[in-house]
Amino acid sequence: MSEPVKGAGEAGGAERDLPPGAAVPSDVPVPLADFVPDMGVAGGDARGPLLTAANLSVGFAVMSPLAARIRHEERVLRAVDGVDLTIERGEALALVGESGSGKSTLARALTGLEPLTAGEIKLDGKVLGKRRARGDMRRVQMVFQDPYSSLNPRLTVQGILHELLHVHHVVPRSEVESFSKELIGLVGLTEDALTAYPRQFSGGQRQRVAIARALALRPELLVADEPVSALDVSVQATILNLLQDLQSTLGLTLLLISHNLAVVRHLCDRVAVMYLGRIIEVAPTEELYANPAHPYTRGLLAAIPRMTPMSEFAPAVIGDPPSPLNIPSGCRFRTRCPIAQDICAREDPALTAAPGRASHQAACHFAFGPEPPPAAVAGPDAESAAPAPAAGSS
Repeated sequence: MSEPVKGAGEAGGAERDLPPGAAVPSDVPVPLADFVPDMGVAGGDARGPLLTAANLSVGFAVMSPLAARIRHEERVLRAVDGVDLTIERGEALALVGESGSGKSTLARALTGLEPLTAGEIKLDGKVLGKRRARGDMRRVQMVFQDPYSSLNPRLTVQGILHELLHVHHVVPRSEVESFSKELIGLVGLTEDALTAYPRQFSGGQRQRVAIARALALRPELLVADEPVSALDVSVQATILNLLQDLQSTLGLTLLLISHNLAVVRHLCDRVAVMYLGRIIEVAPTEELYANPAHPYTRGLLAAIPRMTPMSEFAPAVIGDPPSPLNIPSGCRFRTRCPIAQDICAREDPALTAAPGRASHQAACHFAFGPEPPPAAVAGPDAESAAPAPAAGSS
C-alpha cells in the first residue's frame, strides 16, 4: 500500500475549524469497551447477549396506492421482514446472502440509521426506542462499504477524529491529540496520516481510517458492512486480519456482512444466512460449512470458487430472487428450491433448531429430516427460476 502524501498539515489546519472543545462533564458515564489503559468496562449484563432483535421489519414506500393496485404489488418494499437475531457478547457473527437480500438494511437498522417498521432491538436487555440516546448510539458503530464516500473530504484525518472526540466528549480536550495518535496507530497507520486528507490514501488505508473513526467512540459492537468488497484482493487480507486483531485485543463484538463465504470461515464464530429479507439459517461456522441444512445455504457453499474440479451434480442456486414487492406464498425460497414440495407453497417454515443442537437453526420443512427427491420448480413464480449463474460467491 502506498504511504499517505506527506506535508498536508499546512493545508489541513483542522484544529481552528473544529467546534470549541469542552471538558468532560462529570455526569457523562465512562464509555464502554474502553481500550485506554486504566479504564474498564462499565454497565451491562455480562451474562446475557449483547444485542437481540425480535420480529424486526424495515419497509420502504415505493409507489402510490393506485399504482400498487394496478400492478398487483405491495406499496411497501419489505427489505427486512420479521428477522430474529441474537448477537452474543464478544463473538464475530457473519451475515451472508445475495445482493438485495436485506443485509445492509438490517445493519443500518441495528445501528439506528434506519427506522423500524415493526419489531424491537434490545441492547444489554434495554429496549432501544425510535430516538436513541447518544450513549446508546456510541455503543454500536458501523464501518461502511465505501470508505471514500463515508469520510469528509474537507477534513484531514486529524480533523475527522478531533471533531468526533470533541462533540461526544470521549476524552478531555488535553488528551484529544494523544488519543488520536493512539487510534491511528491501532489501525496500523503512522502519525503522518493525521495530517493527510482522505483523497491522499489508497483504498486500504482509507478503510483503516474509517475503522479508526468507528473505534473513536469506543463501541461494544462494530458492524462492518462488506468492508473489503471495494478493495484489491491483495489488500483484503490485511483489513480482515486487522479486524480480527482488533476484536481479540479490544474485546469487541463484530457483525461482519460479506458475500465471500471463504472470508467468513476465516474470521467468524457463527454465520447467519439471509434471503429475501429474512434469516433462513444460523449455525456455528464449522457446523454450517460441514452440515448446511437449508438448500439455499448449500447452493451458496457450492458456488465458492475452488482450485479443484467440482462434481457436475453439485448443488447450485438457480434463477434470480423474486421481487420483494411480490414475495411468494409459503417458503420464499420455493421458486428456486430443487426439493420444493406442495407444503412449501402452503406453509412458511419457521426458524427451528436441530434435534440436540440448539445452536443450529434453519427455516426449511426438510432441514433436519428426510429430504424429498429433487423436483421441478413449480408455482406462479416459476419463470424466475430460469438457470442463471449462482450468486453470493463474489
